[in-house]
Amino acid sequence: MEWVGIIGIGLIGMVIAVLLRQYKPEYAVFVSLAVGILVIGMLCSQLLPIFDELKTMLSKASLSLEYIAILIKSLGVCYLTQLASDACRDAGEMAISSKLELAGKITVLSLGLPLFGKLLEIVKQLIAI
Repeated sequence: MEWVGIIGIGLIGMVIAVLLRQYKPEYAVFVSLAVGILVIGMLCSQLLPIFDELKTMLSKASLSLEYIAILIKSLGVCYLTQLASDACRDAGEMAISSKLELAGKITVLSLGLPLFGKLLEIVKQLIAI
């Protein structure tokens, strides 16, 4: 039932941010950012069992744990990029927000390059058969 707490924190943060935006708009951005970081922190405890299950599935399939590491890193980059981008968007900085999203996409692409290389090796082996 941790999701109820997460939703509660989100709603309370939203109300505080809306009230602050009327009187001190510069503080509303900090409230949004703090709530976002708090929610992601609370979700981290729920992600550990998911990652353990993924490790188990990969080991049963005789696949390298390198793949799960790439997946976890990519998810982390995506979540943090989205949090930072949304904070910039809330502050009215659309240009910075879009640049952060581009940086996140390029980072995920670079993290996934070893997987593309492995995929090409498999395709080459299949064609050689």
